[in-house]
Amino acid sequence: MGRIFGTDGARGVANTELTCELAFRLGQAFVRYAGPDLVLGRDTRRSGIMLEDSLVAGITSSGGTAHLCGIIPTPAVALLTRQLGLDGGVVISASHNPPEFNGIKLFSGDGKKLSDAVEDEIEEYLNHGVSRPEDRPVGDGVGKPVKVEHARQQYVAHAIDTIEGDLEGMTIAVDCAHGAACKTTPAALRDLGAEVFATNTRYTGVDINVNCGSTHLDQLRELVAQTGACCGFAHDGDADRVLFVDEQGNEVDGDAMLAICAVQMKELGLLPGNEVVSTVMANLGFVRAMERQGIKVVQTQVGDRYVLERMVADGAMLGGEQSGHIIFLEHNSTGDGLITALQVLAIMKKLDLPLSRLAKIVTRYPQRLINVSGVRKDDLDGCEPVWAAVREAEAKLGDRGRVLVRASGTEPLVRVMVEAASAEDCDGCAEHIAQVVERELS
Repeated sequence: MGRIFGTDGARGVANTELTCELAFRLGQAFVRYAGPDLVLGRDTRRSGIMLEDSLVAGITSSGGTAHLCGIIPTPAVALLTRQLGLDGGVVISASHNPPEFNGIKLFSGDGKKLSDAVEDEIEEYLNHGVSRPEDRPVGDGVGKPVKVEHARQQYVAHAIDTIEGDLEGMTIAVDCAHGAACKTTPAALRDLGAEVFATNTRYTGVDINVNCGSTHLDQLRELVAQTGACCGFAHDGDADRVLFVDEQGNEVDGDAMLAICAVQMKELGLLPGNEVVSTVMANLGFVRAMERQGIKVVQTQVGDRYVLERMVADGAMLGGEQSGHIIFLEHNSTGDGLITALQVLAIMKKLDLPLSRLAKIVTRYPQRLINVSGVRKDDLDGCEPVWAAVREAEAKLGDRGRVLVRASGTEPLVRVMVEAASAEDCDGCAEHIAQVVERELS
């Protein structure tokens, strides 16, 4: 068995790469490492029920109790794990990936994603541990599934409580991506008094993220234009991230949202050490904007769990990724698309400013991201021609840009990202490196 866990849990094509057998054994292993009482939630993928049943079988065969929330956002599972005082949480979702993929994300009892060290222990058990029939519970020792009543309502109520006042007078467009936010996000906005135009709120199990949601913003732009909304935002499939478009249809990404919220939190004395945590994917424009505001940016490797680890270590309260995973540690222990959206909307209302004006705090450097698929991503580290091309680009750009090349932790591809003062340099360097990656690793 190869490496199971990537940047964000175990993930792959459901029923071939992410199998029922693996889900069953992960359920058994997680009871062993976390404890017997586990919260389970899933997104809307058709394979979710299949994998949930397998996880429940693994959990209960080890004497555990599976507390089932049904279709619910990932951050709700993190929240409910803590609020219910249970041993851990499990989310069945492949986030922004296409419908045929699925994934299993694990949370500790304090609602945080597992560390690399704990994941390595679980992998070791899955690869070499032996579960003998004589060691398994029987009779009343066998576990059981139970339903968590009002799980979605509990999460929505918590999200609403994270802002002061209401959203009355605001017209907001929302794309729920046929995913886990279909019930929760529109409900929260309407409870706060907003006029809501929501799309992609129904699902078939095979339409999640398809030409919609945070990876495809065109539908959202059209909805904002049609309804005259003051802004719009889109979730990914499990709603742990969010991206906005302003009233003019311009994208407002995680860097801009972090900047908007960081400045407000600093002014209110809610930004310990005047620090915000981001990743190496953050645009240089974001870093420069924070420098001008007297806010220190600390960068980690890609993955919101690494952002969280650094936040906890530094005592920081705000962190996130350009992709829209934003963590408000006072309110939740993982990226939370709904809470992030509410924070931004509350700032807009408080300051009585359009999102386009607020987003101007960040002047983005031209950035080019090329995803090179169909290559041997595991061979990237040892591929000297690729790194020679990277060094050549870095020498050309100097301190006026930067280069990042990495294997995706969740998809079978290599990501090439270049930022530069000019779009011409940005595109030229990125395309050259991508060509070398494709030539050398195909």
